[in-house]
Amino acid sequence: MLRYLNFLLYPFSLLYGLVMWLRNRFYDKGLLTAVEFDLPVIAAGNLSVGGTGKTPHVEYMIRLLKDHLKVATLSRGYNRRTSGYLLADEKSTAADIGDEPMQFHDKFPDIKVCVGEERMLAIPQLLGDEPDTQVILLDDAFQHRSIKPGLNIMITDYSRLFTRDHVVPFGRLREGRAGYHRADCIIVSKCPPAMSVAEKLALEKEINPLPHQRLFFTTLQYGALSDMMTHQPVEIPKSATVLLACGIARPEPLLEELKRRYEQVYLLSFPDHYYYAEKDIAKIKKECSDLPGSQKIVITTEKDAVRLHLLKGALTEQNLQIAVMPVEISFLFGEAELFNNFIFDYIGRHLPAPGQ
Repeated sequence: MLRYLNFLLYPFSLLYGLVMWLRNRFYDKGLLTAVEFDLPVIAAGNLSVGGTGKTPHVEYMIRLLKDHLKVATLSRGYNRRTSGYLLADEKSTAADIGDEPMQFHDKFPDIKVCVGEERMLAIPQLLGDEPDTQVILLDDAFQHRSIKPGLNIMITDYSRLFTRDHVVPFGRLREGRAGYHRADCIIVSKCPPAMSVAEKLALEKEINPLPHQRLFFTTLQYGALSDMMTHQPVEIPKSATVLLACGIARPEPLLEELKRRYEQVYLLSFPDHYYYAEKDIAKIKKECSDLPGSQKIVITTEKDAVRLHLLKGALTEQNLQIAVMPVEISFLFGEAELFNNFIFDYIGRHLPAPGQ
């Protein structure tokens, strides 16, 4: 029955898709203006509404560039409790700038992190505050067409490729599949680590990249656990009972990773970008206490951790230890160097000469 009811949404998807198509056509024809800047601007985003693993890809580029160039990130700051342009500082919290920008700020204190809904206006403000900035990474900006980035990276989830999806609300695409034409680089994320060359070739054929587009495949790599408050390593035996408490779009890959590591794993899911309340801390504590086993632990994501930090008092009061599971991406088929060179080649061509 639900499947048939879902088809009732299809006309709305057609209507929304038409609106987005017209908007894109207006930009393509110059009827709507897109602003370019005279320094390297790299946009990372997706066609879908979320869950493609964009954040670890942005972090990969930060690690790649930060020791060579003065890097800044610019995000919308989704679901933050402020508005307008903000440059992160030592007093910033996830409530001020959003969870993903706060994650960047915590992990990479040597780069500049800023947020602003109107990114066309935020970039001049950023450059006014930080005139030495050499490259800007635009986070989740594939549909933000008022800025024309020099390099457009589109990320699509292996388990839900854009080629097999539909426009919202019938599917999860923010615009029609043809939007991929704007990408300079397409990354298929969350691939199986042992993905075969035959499957790679099949996906290349399905995606059918344009002559100017580069296509890469990445997989997730989960790291060692650390205590959310002390950042000290946390080691637990395989026999431990784990409660994964998180508010992310797609917890399934992390859940599967934990099931490979531990014998008993349970999920307590919250909405994506969810701001926890004190009652949620009590709920997590009770859920963990009610689980079987003598050794139990709560695990969450880095993105959740920056939101949970807003409730340090409640965590201390509940005596609740939470371990954080970090995640990075790895390029498959030995193509990391190809991607790195692709990024550096673009920057080298567009970095202003000294004195300009």
